[in-house]
Amino acid sequence: MAKNIYDFEVKGLDGKPVKLSNYKGKVLLLVNIASRCRQTPQLDTLEKLYEKYREQGFEILAFPSNEFSGQMPESGYAIQEFCSVNYGVKFKIFAKGKVKGSEAQPLYQYLATETKQLLRNNYPLWNFQKYIVDRNGRVVDWFNPWKWPDSDKITETIEKCLKEKGVENKN
Repeated sequence: MAKNIYDFEVKGLDGKPVKLSNYKGKVLLLVNIASRCRQTPQLDTLEKLYEKYREQGFEILAFPSNEFSGQMPESGYAIQEFCSVNYGVKFKIFAKGKVKGSEAQPLYQYLATETKQLLRNNYPLWNFQKYIVDRNGRVVDWFNPWKWPDSDKITETIEKCLKEKGVENKN
């Protein structure tokens, strides 16, 4: 059983495995994205958030999904191209995959379990659900898709996590 997100491996856009342990000591915002959604302009706001905090040890990990009304038709590097050309995205985007239900990729099954609501697993309600992970790889909060990335609550949570030293960083 996973203790934190560092126990997971996900697929990069090239299909090769990426260990999330590569992000040890970072504050992370994980988000499922789509290109044809009313929420897609959040990509611009996410990039601004990334630029604001990345020098302090913040990363955004984006997971494209086509599960919500087929709003992510692109695959592979076409996803990165869409996000870069239209929204200037420089944060990490992984391979398209499932993010809800029993067929969700293992990372999203873990996120849903860690943020359970009323005894139900908290899978994304729609595109752009956000999960914040502290420097120790623990999920500390989540935000519904309609909460914009630059909202006070999200930035306060990120800033609080950035101020805390992770176990890996203590001397």
